[in-house]
Amino acid sequence: MSYKIVVLVKQVPDTANISGEVMKPDGTVNRAMLPAIFNPEDKVALELALQVKDRHGAQVVAMTMGPPKASEVLRECLYMGADEAILISDRKFAGADTLATSYVLSAALQKIGDYDLVFAGRQAIDGDTAQVGPQTAEKLGIPQITYTEEIVNLSKKQITVKRKIDGGQEVVEGKLPLLLTVVKDAAIPRPFKARRVMAYKNARTLMELEKLVEGNSLLSIDTLQDEYQSKGLFIKTWTMDDLNVEPERCGLHGSPTKVHKVESVVLASNEHIKIEPTKEGIGLLIDKLLEDHVLG
Repeated sequence: MSYKIVVLVKQVPDTANISGEVMKPDGTVNRAMLPAIFNPEDKVALELALQVKDRHGAQVVAMTMGPPKASEVLRECLYMGADEAILISDRKFAGADTLATSYVLSAALQKIGDYDLVFAGRQAIDGDTAQVGPQTAEKLGIPQITYTEEIVNLSKKQITVKRKIDGGQEVVEGKLPLLLTVVKDAAIPRPFKARRVMAYKNARTLMELEKLVEGNSLLSIDTLQDEYQSKGLFIKTWTMDDLNVEPERCGLHGSPTKVHKVESVVLASNEHIKIEPTKEGIGLLIDKLLEDHVLG
């Protein structure tokens, strides 16, 4: 029994390096000012999908919405074990909040069609909202299970998972097709496979192939695309024209959420007490910890 799984991944700015120039005047992130990384929880979601592939058999499709350079995370997905990669990229999608992003992703999933499971990280580190997965499921009209920690059982029609809740876990069942969001502790992402790195390091999107053709009259984009497709090295690229979407619901136009500013907050205290390494000093430390209800 084989499944079709779509994993939603994202290339995100490394928020550990927030600086004063990180925001644009329109309230969007100036991504060029920050190094880009694979969103950590999305990588865990991919690992969980690949575990399903290992145990039950599955076709795993990695899909991301982002600028052309987001193809980097798709190649990483292929290195880990994904079978196919899709880039959703169009300047008209730029500046999208969770509402507009989930709208475009749901349209892309409808274009893919016959999937059994959709995996996504619980949230992206550049937004901290945990909304895209649930909003995408809602727009598709399919069930969702959030905060997934473990897949307990899977059949062609149903899945059973453990999900994280405050103070413990709960076991939940859902009917396929279904969307899962995954917490960071659900699995440890596998390393890249050397054989797959060698096989897919030259995988390219249409935009990347067009750059190869620029200034080279000996190359034809159609011929090059056919060559890469025949070798399994072509990363599909979908623009607004490829998806059944309403332009006014995409990008900044379709995004009611506006970020005012981003600040790096450092917590500091103006007062401190020096504790001497003596019996009396240790006694004073214990008294202060009891007083502040840190102990006891």
